[in-house]
Amino acid sequence: MSSLRLLILTMAALLVGACASKPTTDYDTQYDFDTLKRFTLQSPANIGDPLSTARIDQAIVDSLTQRGYSQVADQPQFMVTYGFKVVDKPKSSGLSIGLGTGSWGSSGSVGVGTSVGVPLGSDSAKMQLIQIDIVDSASNKLVWRGSDKFDYDDGGEKKARETKETVNKILSQFPPKPE
Repeated sequence: MSSLRLLILTMAALLVGACASKPTTDYDTQYDFDTLKRFTLQSPANIGDPLSTARIDQAIVDSLTQRGYSQVADQPQFMVTYGFKVVDKPKSSGLSIGLGTGSWGSSGSVGVGTSVGVPLGSDSAKMQLIQIDIVDSASNKLVWRGSDKFDYDDGGEKKARETKETVNKILSQFPPKPE
């Protein structure tokens, strides 16, 4: 029975790991990221969501300064810009496949089943997408881009925490690591 529990726990861990998002990035492979030390932040204009803008601004500054970069007003080496949007979270199809085992007395069995469900509940689930760009100040060219998303139902503390965690995940990929 303990091997069945181990199997179930392993499968659950794999499913949780598969559901966690990983930031996507792209960058100029010829750019020397090692020279970058000073940045300036350019918030998007007229987004219409001042709470999210303030949260992302603070998360970017905190993440970069904790990693040794300095925010400056004069002569930055790179500019950090970003964009974000909120979209409705896609509903799941409701189709699932299950595998189970069981025993009764001295006999055992294995079964496979499918289920189709109808999504219930409100349409209030949202997803926030965040894209962060690093632009070389001297050439005004994009040299790095990272993006990720997170799900939320309501704003407040949870959305503030998720925003910070998502920005940190994105910027943890900057600068790109040599392969």
